[in-house]
Amino acid sequence: MHKLLGSQHELAALISRALVHSDKPAIIDLCSGSGGPMAEVYNRLKTQPHLQNLTLTLTDLYPHLETADRINSEGGSGINYLTKSVNAADLATEKVGVRTMICSMHHMKPTVAHDILSDAKANRQPICLFEISDNSFPIWLWWMVIPMNLLMAFFITPLVRPMTWQQLVFTYLVPIIPICFAWDGAVSNARTYTIADMNELLEGLHTGDYVWETGKVGGLLKKLYLLGLPIASPQ
Repeated sequence: MHKLLGSQHELAALISRALVHSDKPAIIDLCSGSGGPMAEVYNRLKTQPHLQNLTLTLTDLYPHLETADRINSEGGSGINYLTKSVNAADLATEKVGVRTMICSMHHMKPTVAHDILSDAKANRQPICLFEISDNSFPIWLWWMVIPMNLLMAFFITPLVRPMTWQQLVFTYLVPIIPICFAWDGAVSNARTYTIADMNELLEGLHTGDYVWETGKVGGLLKKLYLLGLPIASPQ
């Protein structure tokens, strides 16, 4: 879906802005799962002359070990996947860099979501949240798109990398993946924090040395984002 929607373009622009406010050319991706679009975003950012030393660290509370083994075995790419559990709401202070959460904040209850934002601010680290869905519509409308999502899974599966025989079997012969994809997409849309929700999560986090920005990017399908940026104190 990220490839189809061109998320890497919007993400690269947002993260590039956040990196200006980082003490280190590094991205700490939270709730990475099986990787998402961040490798493509990283490669796009690396083409910028001032980001030649950029690194990307993928993390998760429940690391996807198969993906971690594949990424870590490549070596020398500037990308690594931590195999130990990492709590997005309580990062170690040595993890310096832009924190990113790509289509994952909707999994968090409001108290946890607030803690994630608060932790970034307390440690003065930039953070970028990104969602490809928008729950501004009445929730019941999202259930209407389940049939569309079901059919879409058949068309976008050839874009998946790496491809496995299990994906082909359980998409086209025994369509378990399309059913799960359709259900997950509808539930995710229904749970996505709107911009109004994000502003509510930010209550009590507004100070002069850290600024927050929410908005939408993209073409026909708008994607939501939230940026948190530390501001250097005047000399």
